Amino acid sequence: MPAPFFPTTRFTAATAPGGLPLLGHALALLRRPHDFVAGLPAHGDLVRLRLGPLHAYVVCHPELVRRLLTEDRVFDKGGPLLDKAREVFGNGLATCPAADHRRQRRLLQPAFHRDRLPGYAAGMAEEIAGTTAPWRDGDVIDVPATMHRLTTAVAARCLFAAHERAGRLPVHASTDAVTRAVGRRVLLPLPGADRLPTPGNRRFRRARRDLREITRRLVADHRATGTDHHDLLSVLLAATDEDGRGLSAAEIHEQVVTFLLAGTEATAATLSWAWTLLAANPAVRERLHAELDTVLDGRPARHEDLPALPLTARIVSETLRLYPPPWILSRTATADTELGGHHLPAGSTLLFSPYLLHRRADLFPRPDRFDPDRWLTTASPAPGTYTPFGLGARRCIGDAFGTTEAVLAIATIAARWTVTPAPGRPVRPARSASLAPRPFTATLTRRAR
Repeated sequence: MPAPFFPTTRFTAATAPGGLPLLGHALALLRRPHDFVAGLPAHGDLVRLRLGPLHAYVVCHPELVRRLLTEDRVFDKGGPLLDKAREVFGNGLATCPAADHRRQRRLLQPAFHRDRLPGYAAGMAEEIAGTTAPWRDGDVIDVPATMHRLTTAVAARCLFAAHERAGRLPVHASTDAVTRAVGRRVLLPLPGADRLPTPGNRRFRRARRDLREITRRLVADHRATGTDHHDLLSVLLAATDEDGRGLSAAEIHEQVVTFLLAGTEATAATLSWAWTLLAANPAVRERLHAELDTVLDGRPARHEDLPALPLTARIVSETLRLYPPPWILSRTATADTELGGHHLPAGSTLLFSPYLLHRRADLFPRPDRFDPDRWLTTASPAPGTYTPFGLGARRCIGDAFGTTEAVLAIATIAARWTVTPAPGRPVRPARSASLAPRPFTATLTRRAR
């Protein structure tokens, strides 16, 4: 095990103040989730919460987070947040327990090998260009919805390249409905609530059924050709483990849904927040435009442009610091153990929050400030301090895919357009398991180079 990053730290544990009878801290978490969580380090490195009948520990110190994420057999994926997400994603790579993760990771890793990224980036560039082609000067767009349509088209294109209209497959409505259901089920894990005949539950079941049917049909078509189309589905179908076993039809569906939902939601949220941050920081936006005018001269960005777009990449990193899409996650202790010198019985629920870590002033000076240049001197943050993609063996397998897509999208759009959110009410985070913004509109202004 690596030496602790904070070897002289004496870790503290406490119970968060303000708990109510019966409800505990659940009401505070529902009313102002992000502020509540970001304030917990003031009470200790390991802070105990009571959420109704459930007791949980929020891990607030980066060294303890490093342990939590790297000792994945002791602190396995589980807890109320993961359990509800598993109802939607199934046993895919993002939600499976440690016992299944190694096999799944080995089978899927070739799909995300760096040699495949230029091919994926070519598809990304075409979908970004196609999404923005109809835009006209003065148009007003719903930013989160537009970014979600874009990232859904990219995901479908990279998954199902064999399909002649992969980027236009009818999956956007289904992924949007399922994503909304994930947020409701994770933040409101009420027993039996997901079985009530509500309009939202009916939309969720219909969307999940549509995704399964689309996947089944595309897999059947792909197998009929027997050709490697250099897309993600080709890798899923060809993958075999050391015993020669491939993925079952159910496993393929779970991986497809995981990629469609996790990839589209996270990147769409990052892009949406980036436009608000750039609009609020015109000096950074002017520097971005200068970089893009020099490198692109108005054309769409390509994979080979990435090394020449360092400011664009730092803008993505800083957006992910301020608004990490998976902002709170859970783990379960598989056996009696200790963390920070404090005993945890088997079955203990632990929560950690990238949002909390990224807002600690001792880790990121002036943490609420949008400052892409902080990454000039913080290119390799200490493990456990910057975790938008997790850490260790369970680090997001698609991190390079997602950041490449975000850089290409921001570069291509900002090279031609200024995106100005409507004045008035500030853009706020949605009350969801993913740190996506609430719907907001912006005006498009064509740039004169």
